[in-house]
Amino acid sequence: MKVLLTGANGYIGVRLLYELLKEDHEVVCAVRSASRLSVPDEVRSQVEIIEIDFLDLPEVNPIPADIDVAYYLIHSMTSSTESFDKMEADSATNFLEQLAHTSCKQIIYLSGIVNQDVLSKHLLSRKRVEEILSASDIPTTVLRAGIIVGSGSSSFEIIRDLCEKLPIMITPKWVNTKTHPIAIRNVMSFLIGVLGREVSYNQSYDIGGKNVLTYKQMMQQYSENRNLHLTILTVPVMTPKLSSYWLYFVTSTSYKLARNLVNSMSVEVVAKENSLAEDLGIELYTYKEALNMAFAKIEQNNVASSWKDSMVSGRFKYNINKFKQVPRFGCLRDAQTYKTEEPEEALNRIWAIGGNNGYYYADFLWKIRGYLDKLFGGVGLRRGRTNQTKIHSGDSLDFWRVLVADRQERRLLLFAEMRVPGEAWLEFEIDEDNVVHQTATFRPRGLWGRLYWYSMLPFHYFIFAGMIKHIATGK
Repeated sequence: MKVLLTGANGYIGVRLLYELLKEDHEVVCAVRSASRLSVPDEVRSQVEIIEIDFLDLPEVNPIPADIDVAYYLIHSMTSSTESFDKMEADSATNFLEQLAHTSCKQIIYLSGIVNQDVLSKHLLSRKRVEEILSASDIPTTVLRAGIIVGSGSSSFEIIRDLCEKLPIMITPKWVNTKTHPIAIRNVMSFLIGVLGREVSYNQSYDIGGKNVLTYKQMMQQYSENRNLHLTILTVPVMTPKLSSYWLYFVTSTSYKLARNLVNSMSVEVVAKENSLAEDLGIELYTYKEALNMAFAKIEQNNVASSWKDSMVSGRFKYNINKFKQVPRFGCLRDAQTYKTEEPEEALNRIWAIGGNNGYYYADFLWKIRGYLDKLFGGVGLRRGRTNQTKIHSGDSLDFWRVLVADRQERRLLLFAEMRVPGEAWLEFEIDEDNVVHQTATFRPRGLWGRLYWYSMLPFHYFIFAGMIKHIATGK
């Protein structure tokens, strides 16, 4: 089948892409920016990539006419705390408009479980999107999930941050809300299982794992799994805003996502019983089994996707291809060179920079810069990196976005998504004489931009010198 995959750069989208290719489907990836599709070049070569923003439609519709099935995986919860529901409704409406000229026979939408009369804004938005898609002439299959547990998922990473960082937690009463976690492996099985399945046309199904748990029980079971001692003290009053800031500063989530998550955590999310898992032959996993599978992937350094790769600074939401060419004029630079006797090892160190490996010199200063960025609403260092040794164009790397990762050319180009008064690049290259070139380029915006650069010069002097020396020599 020819499958249109929207939201292809999201946590679910990337994983579903691999599953579709395994099944030999022809895949068209619809993304706002092709440069952010975080997959290896060999995967890119197997798919068609089209750029389309369903909130700002292009003059010419790029969606091929011979599409058989379309997955709708677009969500706007990380974009706004106020208007994401309108954005999601507009996006769904525009999606149908763009799909009208195709031969699409089925839309598959991954939604959220809605089984209470009073719903959060997030769940109401999901329900509204369901209604918009289901009202079209194209048969729609809706899968409704709650908490998705897997290596790199936002729910897993938030619980991981809380339990690993806080042995004692003072929590709001929403930790006693019931939810229905499901393993990412089960989600993939359901998404693939309903593809082209006519009996699922114009149907909606709740999907959940084997356990119904409270958020408190999920954190307790996580701590048991990791042999951590955890004490949870629940207080009756903690405002949503205070809870959001608590999640924002303790975990890797953005404030916008934290606020929308907190608003949803007071609503019980439990899947209604149905026979879909049995009909598709899917074995459901427990929460503990989902945790074990997640950590197996982490320990193997084999995390296929992370929700953080699609989390960007509000300053650079759209196409960043224009930044691939580092400007030469009107810029300030710090250029360093260092001869290496071990070019392959130096290249390995370049490819492993950031995340848990740090920046090889004065890491505490990089951490301070990350905290400052987060304090002012930036992405900070919290995104880390999905894989500790492999890197691809489009990946997020701490507060950088990878623009070029060409191992054959021995070149890595990073673009800053941190909060700075201008635009910043960090480039590494090893030439034919085995000289490592490290260049920090900054294009300032106005007087504040120049003041920022010159105020950082004393730190640049020894940070960048120490970094390139370690990259070239390992010392």
